Amino acid sequence: MKVADPSRRIGLARALSKLGYCSRSRGFDLIRNGRVRLNGNIARNPESPVHFGKDRIQVDGVLIQAGPPIYLMMNKPRGIVTTASDEHGRDTVYAYLAKDLPWVGPVGRLDKASEGLLLLTNDSEWAARITAPETHLDKIYHVQIAASADEELLNSMVNGVRTKTGEMLRVKTACTVRKAQKNMWVEAVLDEGKNRQIRRIFEALEVEVLRLVRVAVGPLQLGDLAKGKARTLSPTEKLALDRAMDRKET
Repeated sequence: MKVADPSRRIGLARALSKLGYCSRSRGFDLIRNGRVRLNGNIARNPESPVHFGKDRIQVDGVLIQAGPPIYLMMNKPRGIVTTASDEHGRDTVYAYLAKDLPWVGPVGRLDKASEGLLLLTNDSEWAARITAPETHLDKIYHVQIAASADEELLNSMVNGVRTKTGEMLRVKTACTVRKAQKNMWVEAVLDEGKNRQIRRIFEALEVEVLRLVRVAVGPLQLGDLAKGKARTLSPTEKLALDRAMDRKET
């Protein structure tokens, strides 16, 4: 796991996240509740500056050190959320992970109604690269719509549509996958990540989305991973993702 440059100071809550201990928001809560010590002293400011490799961070008296990096892929079922906890009591992706697994966070999000490939990791810098707009890593979605996807609709998705709020949204590419009597599956590729982007595109086109499944992130394919299951990325898969990001960033 790549940690921060020891010559650079970062905030305490962010340091906990970069060490792979917890999410940044969870770090804020721990600090504000007086459970975190910085160099032996209770720290209640989540922005307290930290020197990596020099300062000592403890949570509930336990020294926090960077653990081994964890890279997972999950087939997220429809109807669950990607937060660690939900104020409405809805099921989260963490209900599907092993109870003894160290903390990992989702890389980007799939909304509650969406399903498919979700990455999780404790390597916050790697996660940031995956989701960064400048990386332009392709994300591929299969979308079942209650309409016929003719050339005009596909072209509109690529050329861009304007939402009710005036925002222009588009996909990188779009094509049909398979047809049925009353609906059709469309493949849409994004190389940027805006909130509910594909759903809002179809909403602007007045087309109902029946299902939305993310099937690939860069070279990584969802494949036959069962719904609700998670597994560790193989070294080959991790390397392929890294190389894809390197090519996009050059």
